[in-house]
Amino acid sequence: MDARVDPWRLLRAGVGDMHVIRNAGGVVTDDVMRSLSVSAIHFGIREIQLIMHTDCGMHGFDEAAFRRDMQDVAGMPPPWPMMGFDDLDAEVARGVDLLRSAPMLANVDRISGHIFDVRTGRLQSVAA
Repeated sequence: MDARVDPWRLLRAGVGDMHVIRNAGGVVTDDVMRSLSVSAIHFGIREIQLIMHTDCGMHGFDEAAFRRDMQDVAGMPPPWPMMGFDDLDAEVARGVDLLRSAPMLANVDRISGHIFDVRTGRLQSVAA
């Protein structure tokens, strides 16, 4: 969801070349699985690239503090887990493992994980 990351430019793709699903942290959630299953089963995508990035606001995220803040602002805690993480490489690997083990993505040929460095513009493969 970070505006510093332009996936079309990063992957040298044009509009219509790929489906892009973005969320806070780039973590694999139920809604990500829902969207990817539509892409894989209905639209026939054959490759998934999970791309997270350096300097992410969800890296080291304080969920307890956010729960308090949301309670103060909205009068209720978040109804979903925020899914912050402490280790970026491990989170990319965890996400790739979840995607590779998902039965609804069985027809996807290639699932890989990467980290985009927002300072250098480089894309590093983490889970090929």
